This record gives sequence, C-alpha cells and structure tokens, in this order.
Amino acid sequence: MIFNVPNILTFSRILAIPVVVGLVFIDPPLGNWLAFSVYASACITDFFDGYFARAWHQQSKLGRFLDPIADKLLVAAVLLMLVGIDRVSGLTVIPAAIILCREILVSGLREFLAGVHVSLPVSRLAKWKTTLQLIALGFLLVGEAGPDFGPFTTLQIGTHGLWVAAGITLITGLDYLVAGLRHIAESDRLEAEQSKSNSNKTE
Repeated sequence: MIFNVPNILTFSRILAIPVVVGLVFIDPPLGNWLAFSVYASACITDFFDGYFARAWHQQSKLGRFLDPIADKLLVAAVLLMLVGIDRVSGLTVIPAAIILCREILVSGLREFLAGVHVSLPVSRLAKWKTTLQLIALGFLLVGEAGPDFGPFTTLQIGTHGLWVAAGITLITGLDYLVAGLRHIAESDRLEAEQSKSNSNKTE
C-alpha cells in the first residue's frame, strides 16, 4: 500500500526540504528558528516512519526505496544551502564535501549491488553517524540565533559536530566500499565460473 502512514511520513520529509531552504532566507532570528523547526520535524519522521512500518507490519518496497533517498536529499539540500549562505565556509566546506561524496558513493554501491541481488545493510556506526550529522546540521541551521553553551556558540557546536560526523563518515564509507568491492569480486568470480562451465558444456 503506497499511502500508508510510514510512507506518508517519508513523503513529508521530502516535501519539507524546499520549505527548510526557503525559510532560511527569512531575516534572522525568525528565519533560523522556523527553518530549524521544520527541519527537526522532518528528522523526527525519520524515526517514526521506520518504527510504524515495523510495529504495524506496513513495510514495503516503496518505503525501503524512499527512506534512504529522503534522508540523503534532506542532508544534501541543507548542506548545500548552508554553504550557499556562508554559514558553512572556509575549511568547514571539507567535512561537508566528505559527507556529500560518501552519500553518492554508498548510493552507487547500493544501486549496483541491488542489480546482483546483494543487500548492503546499514551498520550501527553508520546510524550513529547519521544521528550526529542531523544534530550538527540542526545547530548550524540555528546559527548565530542560538544561545551559547558554556564557551561554545551554537554555530561552533554545529561546526565541530560536522567535523566529527565527517570523520565517522570516512570510516563507515570505507567499510561500505570494502564490503561492496568484496561482493563485486565474488560476483565476478561466480560469473567467470558460470561462463567457463557453459563453455565446457558446448565443447
């Protein structure tokens, strides 16, 4: 069923992306907090769509397809928008680029492996990475409009969090790459054996 609650929540996360981007351009501090509010609501749906799908036995192929895409679109859009308004600038563009490149890498691996009927499960470390990444982006959305936390401003916490998330991203990205290449090598070996077997049969 396409329009069940989990899928609707996933769709809402995708629809929230242009809203978040648009709200950022409202004058601060109102725009900062409005953008953060919509973004936080979208992040919450990331938990509840999976929870409801499992609890109500409404897991579907569409949901499994859309859920990771919605996450990646939200993260990519917010990162690009933050770079565009110079809230992420200078050396902090590096972790942003690392995160974006990793998402592209993993998406490409998943697409290829799906073609050979091999799944690439999400690791626990990758889940922690995603959580930290979403929190860091939330702090960056609030930016200068947020309160100070001891010696650190909201913007500084978001920036440091982004660097940490990028470090974990490199680790999980390497893990996925190694696992993907292992599956690819195994697939090539099986195809070669199958081809050799077919060749022997025709001789």
